[in-house]
Amino acid sequence: MASSTTQRRDGIPIPRQSPLTQSRELGGATPEADTTATASPKTEVSPFASSWPHFVAGGIGGMTAAVLTAPLDVLKTRLQSDFYQAQLRTARAASGHARLSPLRGATYHLRETVQILRDVHRVEGSRALFKGLGPNLIGVVPARSITFYAYGTGKRAYSKWTGLDPTNPVIHLGSAVTAGIVTGTATNPIWLVKTRLQLDKNDAEKKGDLSRRRYRNSWDCVKQVMRNEGPTGFFKGLSASYLGVTESTLQWMMYEEIKRRLRVREEGVLASGREKTWWDHTVNWTGNFLGAGAAKGLASILTYPHEVARTRLRQAPMADGRPKYTGLVHCFKLVWKEEGFLGLYGGLTPHLMRTIPSAAIMFGMYEGILKILGAKS
Repeated sequence: MASSTTQRRDGIPIPRQSPLTQSRELGGATPEADTTATASPKTEVSPFASSWPHFVAGGIGGMTAAVLTAPLDVLKTRLQSDFYQAQLRTARAASGHARLSPLRGATYHLRETVQILRDVHRVEGSRALFKGLGPNLIGVVPARSITFYAYGTGKRAYSKWTGLDPTNPVIHLGSAVTAGIVTGTATNPIWLVKTRLQLDKNDAEKKGDLSRRRYRNSWDCVKQVMRNEGPTGFFKGLSASYLGVTESTLQWMMYEEIKRRLRVREEGVLASGREKTWWDHTVNWTGNFLGAGAAKGLASILTYPHEVARTRLRQAPMADGRPKYTGLVHCFKLVWKEEGFLGLYGGLTPHLMRTIPSAAIMFGMYEGILKILGAKS
C-alpha cells in the first residue's frame, strides 16, 4: 500500500503531496473553505421582511414630530377651512386690509396667524392647542410606519424586479408613489376624524350653547359619521390625498438627491486625505436633518392646494346635511370662485411652520434609529 501514499522519482521515494493547502510558515496543511454550502442555492430574505426597521423608525419619528408640532397643526387645519377663512375675510374688510400687495399680504398673513394662535389659547384654553392630538397620534404612528416601510420595501422590491440600482431615481419615484397611495388609503378615516375635531369649536361650555359643539370626542365623531354619512363618509378627501401623492413623491426624490450629494461630498473629503474642518463635521451631523426640511418645504409650496381641498372635503356637512363640496374638481372651482387664487393657499404659513421642522425631526430620528438598528436607509 506504500505506492498509494508515496511516489518515486529516480528510485527515491517522495511523500505524496497533501490535497490541503500548505502553510508557508509551518509547512502544515490548512483546511480549505467548504464549498458545498456556497454551492447550494442561498435563501434570499424577502424585501418585505427586511424592511421592519423602517416600520419602527418611521413610527417613532412621526410620533415625536406630531407631539412637538401639535399646536401648529391645529392652526393650519383651521386656516384651511372655509369657516375660518370667511371670518378672516370679514375682519380684513373691516380693517381696510381686503386688498394688499403680495409682500404686504404675506406680512399681514403672518401677523394674522400668530394672532389666531394666541386667541385659541386665550378663548379656548391651552388644551385646545392639542385638540385632535389623540386621533392625530393614532393616525401619525401607523401612517409614518406604513410610509417608511412601504418606501423601504418598494426600493428593495423594485430594484430586485427591474435590476436597477436602489439609488436610481426611477426606483425612488415608484417607491414614493406606492408608499403615498398605500398610506393615504389606509389612514384616511383617522385623518377625517382628526380634521372634524380640530374644526369643532371648543367654547360651547363657556357660552352655554351646547349645540355649537358637534362632537364630544373621537368615538362620538366616528358614530355620527357612520350614522349620518355611512362607511363611505370616512373616505371623504381621499381623492385629494391621492393628489397629495405628488407632494410626498417630490419630497422623497429631492431628499434622496440631497442624501446622494452629501454622500459624494463625504467621499470627496475622505479621498482628499485632508483633515475635516468644523464645517465638514457640521454637514455630517445636520445634512440629512436640514435636507429633509428643505425638501418638505419646497414640495409643500409646489403642491399646497391639495391640502386645502382635502381639509374642505373632510369638513362636516352643512346644517341641512348636505356637503358643501361634492368632489375634488368642484372644491377647486368653488374655492377659486369665492376666495380667488389666495384661497387655495389658506393656512400656508402655519403649514410650513409645522411641516418643515416636523419633517426635519421625523427624518432625523428615522435615519438615527436605522443606524442604531444597523439598517440601510
